[in-house]
Amino acid sequence: METAAKKWNLIVDVARCENCNNCYMTILDEYVGNTFAGYSGPCPHHGHHWIQLHTRERGSGSLVDVAYLFTTCNQCDNPPCMRAARNGAVSKRVDGIVIIDPVKAKGQRQLVDACPYGHIWWNEEENLPQKWCWDAHLLDAGWKEPRPVSVCATGSLMAVKISDHQMADLAKRHDLAVLHPEFGTQPRVWYKNLYRYFGEHIAGSVARMKNGIEDVVTDAEVTLLKDDRPLARCKTDFFGDFKFDALESDTGEYTIRIQADGDTQVIGFRLSESVNLGVIRFSDA
Repeated sequence: METAAKKWNLIVDVARCENCNNCYMTILDEYVGNTFAGYSGPCPHHGHHWIQLHTRERGSGSLVDVAYLFTTCNQCDNPPCMRAARNGAVSKRVDGIVIIDPVKAKGQRQLVDACPYGHIWWNEEENLPQKWCWDAHLLDAGWKEPRPVSVCATGSLMAVKISDHQMADLAKRHDLAVLHPEFGTQPRVWYKNLYRYFGEHIAGSVARMKNGIEDVVTDAEVTLLKDDRPLARCKTDFFGDFKFDALESDTGEYTIRIQADGDTQVIGFRLSESVNLGVIRFSDA
């Protein structure tokens, strides 16, 4: 019985990334000024970002958060760059890695525009389109994972070499997603907690005046409704804060209902971006 081919996949946990840039720095260390025959030409000192970390700030005040989105070549199973290439300059390996041949690809600037993710870079000095080759030269030499994965201090990056069936099962079990599935490129870079970058949140704090002194309200019951349908519930924490995350913007009317010590407050609004409702105050009974 024939065994299904095992292919490389990269899993990125957006919630774990802290923007340390170890992954980016190790790419510079490996490729700047270095040629690996059949795999990659030398990366220039400036201007190329074969790995990028994009930053998004959500909310405001004490309830702001920041997420970092790791992006790179997606090692697509249906790579537009391979269709745009001449003379077999781009190839797809059995293990899933896409290689731009540093000799055959000379002068083929059209490959830069062919990538819908913007992760092929033009090296003017070398007259060469370039991207991260997934450290294929190291993997072929016996490395167990690419260098950026090995230096990720928070465990945000994980490389797995498994069959497509196993990867599909893993993606389903862990709610993994790819960037821009509408492109039809079938990426091999998967994301966990992608809502941290693309989703929206509603947050706020609850307080009550007691004997003329304002104090936080803990364990207040907070309900999130959309178009009058309950979506989620939580209780305010030790600081009187609450937060609902992974929400879609511009999709209808949201309502926050807060119940504390027999009192109720209701706040309705439309969500265009993540919002801090600020301090919601209850008066003395």
